[in-house]
Amino acid sequence: MSLIVCETFYSLMGESTAAGLPAFFIRLTGCNLRCRYCDTPYAYEGGEERSVEGLVALAMACPARLALVTGGEPLLQAETLVLLAQLADAGFTVFLETNGSLPIRDVDSRVRRIVDVKCPGSGMEQHNYWPNLELLAPRDEIKFVISHRSDFDWALNIIKEHDLTSRIPVLISPVFGVVMPRDAAAWILASGLPLRLNLQLHKFIWGPDVRGV
Repeated sequence: MSLIVCETFYSLMGESTAAGLPAFFIRLTGCNLRCRYCDTPYAYEGGEERSVEGLVALAMACPARLALVTGGEPLLQAETLVLLAQLADAGFTVFLETNGSLPIRDVDSRVRRIVDVKCPGSGMEQHNYWPNLELLAPRDEIKFVISHRSDFDWALNIIKEHDLTSRIPVLISPVFGVVMPRDAAAWILASGLPLRLNLQLHKFIWGPDVRGV
């Protein structure tokens, strides 16, 4: 059983509630969306075939017991569900980062799902799979990438409509180099909601164009 893999690497979690922790990253190839701000277009195509067992062995060779499966869009490949389960079987805390356009209901219950809700600034908001919001559990997280203030206001409406802050961590991610962190911080504070500013730490540490970090 195999997957098409763009890259694997050992680094610090750049985002999520686990930001700053060492983790093993598995970036899978292929994505069904084309967000305007995408910072991993190299994952759209290419990659190489790797076995699920080989990927788990690579993860086991790292000192961290935290793993992130990302993309592209990982759920485009059916074998991703097997990889996630086997990583959990091996004792990892497993995160899945998904673009929110595909159902998450079949993901192993031990996996922490980071679900992106596409704001209008992405150009992909029509692809949001809204039933996912009702499946989210306290271990999961939801992320809104904001390109401007109107994206933030749009996100607030979704957050309130679905009462998200009472259920799960809600991440507000300003597009790097487009929305200043201090502006996003001010909007969060003014909202009065327990939202988490989600900066891409890896870009501040290593730069915005460095791969494998």
